[in-house]
Amino acid sequence: MQGIVTGASRGLGLALTRALAERGWSLVVDARDAAALERAVGGLGAVIALAGDIVDPEHRFRLVEAAGDPIDLLVNNAGALGPLPPVGPLPALGVYPLEELRRVYEANVLAPLALVQLALPRLGEGARILNLTSDAAVEAYEGWGGYGSSKAALAQLTAVLGVENPGLRAYAVDPGDMRTQMQQDAFPGEDISDRPPPEESVPGLLALIEGDLPSGLYRARDLVQAAA
Repeated sequence: MQGIVTGASRGLGLALTRALAERGWSLVVDARDAAALERAVGGLGAVIALAGDIVDPEHRFRLVEAAGDPIDLLVNNAGALGPLPPVGPLPALGVYPLEELRRVYEANVLAPLALVQLALPRLGEGARILNLTSDAAVEAYEGWGGYGSSKAALAQLTAVLGVENPGLRAYAVDPGDMRTQMQQDAFPGEDISDRPPPEESVPGLLALIEGDLPSGLYRARDLVQAAA
């Protein structure tokens, strides 16, 4: 089985990459920091690490070419939180820098769709697309308008992809709050040790990858509880 996982140098992307590698998957993974990516996935078996930014068209082309044909899994995990001031919360929509909002949408909506478009001719029957979303896509949290609306757009794109490609499984999945660097960036100076590690969300993702649930929107923690 062959797949692509973006944003694999830390957090959920790395945890999922490790789990899939243990299951014998051949993977192409990426992250912007080449050194961090190599440290994270070095020695994981059939894992090809390609450093680069998912918003770069040439980098997306390299990922798909390296994955080969057919591609059985595409995980869009890489993304952008948005502009963060040195101290304090994410900006309210009333003062949100529009150029920064464009960058968030480029990373969280357009780049994942562009990668799907490139990979689509190589996705075999029953292949899985996992687009990582957030509860901020459905709940209105102060300061999260940029990130949340981009994830809402990604979830809707995923739903339409599932309808348009009935031979595939297209999942938008909310992994839940996790103890990750992105979470810490969103809450600077706060103690986030009460958040569970990303490894606790991985079984929910594996339930989608290895099961036969229909295309749709899922919460990873719900899938973990259902399997318990």
